[in-house]
Amino acid sequence: MNELLTVGSLVTNPSFPDWGVGQVQSVIGDRITVNFENVGKQVIDGNVITLELKEF
Repeated sequence: MNELLTVGSLVTNPSFPDWGVGQVQSVIGDRITVNFENVGKQVIDGNVITLELKEF
């Protein structure tokens, strides 16, 4: 699923739902930088965590 993410995509981290909705800032290889509403900017390893794409 992470391969479908583009800059601007809205996502959640199923491992940490309390982080809230985040917006993808960059995708470089398997490193995904996301700015989450409750915890700020996080760098996600796409090999370890599959982010959930939100449809709004």
